[in-house]
Amino acid sequence: MKIDALLQRNVQDALNYEPTIMAGEIGVIVMDGIVTLTGTVDSYSKKLQAEKTARRVKGVKAVVEKIQVRLSKSAFKSDLDLAAEIVEALQGDYSVPRESISVKVEDGYVTLEGSVLWDYQRKSAYRNVARIIGVKGVHNKLSLHSAGKDVLEKEAVERAISRHWSLDPNTIFVNVTNNEVSLSGYVDSLYQKDEAERLAWQAPGVQHVENHLTVEHKLRAINV
Repeated sequence: MKIDALLQRNVQDALNYEPTIMAGEIGVIVMDGIVTLTGTVDSYSKKLQAEKTARRVKGVKAVVEKIQVRLSKSAFKSDLDLAAEIVEALQGDYSVPRESISVKVEDGYVTLEGSVLWDYQRKSAYRNVARIIGVKGVHNKLSLHSAGKDVLEKEAVERAISRHWSLDPNTIFVNVTNNEVSLSGYVDSLYQKDEAERLAWQAPGVQHVENHLTVEHKLRAINV
């Protein structure tokens, strides 16, 4: 079996195994290890789950997501109702500085603007909105603004990477310029690439991360 055909089957099997995704909802196209997801789902959270599932499959180098969200009649909400539900969700999360975030809703698509201190706050705000029924998409424009004068240390990022069970610090190179981190080198999977970036974002003082890591895992073809 050719490598791309094997990878396509593995991704499709992973999607079919995911309980939140109905069989046949998502189409999978693979070319040179790059996976394209197509199809239509009834919620934005399901769209995100499909991409997350595909990214975790061994051998996937990148994911191109072209899934459409088409809400059912029961899931449809007015922009006013969505905005109210979003504000309530953000206020209910103690880790999110609600007063620093502005919310815009247009035809079911949500834009978050403002600034927060940490990347985990930015991601938490995004997750709170993405899981709400009736949301078609989320544009997270939240920026990071440090209240202090944290000095971003290259060694701190390198130590965090070396502590992670799945990452090889000998293949990941860290460069720090002011408050920006650049990652280069190679890893075996998209999961490892995402984890390295997540660790970089956790460093005190980081404002931006450039992830140039490449995925070089090789699937072995099987003749059937």
